[in-house]
Amino acid sequence: MFIESIELKNYRNYDDLHLDLCSGTNILYGDNAQGKTNILEAIYVCSTTKSHRGSKDKELIRFGQDESHIKLQLRKQGVPYRIDMHLKKSKAKGIAVNGIPIRRASELFGIVNVVFFSPEDLNIIKNGPSERRRFIDLELCQLNKLYVHALIQYNKVVLQRNKILKELSFRPEYEDTLDVWDQQLILYGRQVMSFRQEFIEKLNAIITEIHKKISGGKERLTIAYEPSAAFDQLESMVKKSRFQDIRQRTTLIGPHRDDISFFLRPFEEKEISGNNKKDGIDIRRFGSQGQQRTAALSLKLAEIELVRTMIHDYPVLLLDDVLSELDSSRQNHLLDSIGHIQTLITCTGLDEFVNHRFPVDQIFKVTDGKVINEKQQ
Repeated sequence: MFIESIELKNYRNYDDLHLDLCSGTNILYGDNAQGKTNILEAIYVCSTTKSHRGSKDKELIRFGQDESHIKLQLRKQGVPYRIDMHLKKSKAKGIAVNGIPIRRASELFGIVNVVFFSPEDLNIIKNGPSERRRFIDLELCQLNKLYVHALIQYNKVVLQRNKILKELSFRPEYEDTLDVWDQQLILYGRQVMSFRQEFIEKLNAIITEIHKKISGGKERLTIAYEPSAAFDQLESMVKKSRFQDIRQRTTLIGPHRDDISFFLRPFEEKEISGNNKKDGIDIRRFGSQGQQRTAALSLKLAEIELVRTMIHDYPVLLLDDVLSELDSSRQNHLLDSIGHIQTLITCTGLDEFVNHRFPVDQIFKVTDGKVINEKQQ
């Protein structure tokens, strides 16, 4: 899978841009605040319908304009695709695939598979659980349409249930309707939990070996899924929490409160089968910054490999100024791991690649929303 070209009209600081990309390594360099990340963001929006920054559609439109357009041309397993996205300030976005409009934005998931890696992702281990849930959701939504449906339905149920909880103080008769919403919460909640558990198990099968290489064979990294309630206890926990939910006017139990944890322990050549994944140090709480960053790098590389095994193709990798946040050892390991997939890298200078002697296929200089293709010497 690789992106052949991207066109932007009135997107962020771009008036009109057409960029042809190669299937290898594409470098976008220039000073800060020139528009490098905006190109990566536009690709991400065309893949997931959302900005990685959490920006609203109207914030993506160039200042002084009412609408914006993104066009993405790509090739997936030899088949060409074209994605057109029309962003509007006051209306829902319009999306077409190969010229055919789609009714729901969720239908876009899975056409383009991307892995986005930014400096903020290096803090995914130590930051709050909402970021780790977002990581699971965004990756699973690209890989599994059944998960997309279950998550959308679950979120709708939680939204409606919370609305009722907030209205109970002046409409107490609404409490009788909570039983119906609880049944839906349990139904879709268990589906979400099952998909997440399976996802974490698949990641674990990959990440251990990756982290072993990065740590020089010293450490074993495992991930543990931490649901707010066990699968077989979700129904009883939701019922038990009813009184507290009413008091706090929000739903306290369910997958929207899930988390994942990361455990490190010395790597042993002879591992005992059935080891508890929670053996070792919980690096969310007790790990050093170096351990947390190494785990985050392992997580992203495992994500790439997991996508490959599930769709039988590599995703597009978007590296947003992440090399400047890694030491030379982690830089080298990352660059050595990505030479076989299409990669777009933003950076302020080219020293990292010159020093590493990393093969670069295309170099673009970005200056104030203008992109110049500099031929590789």
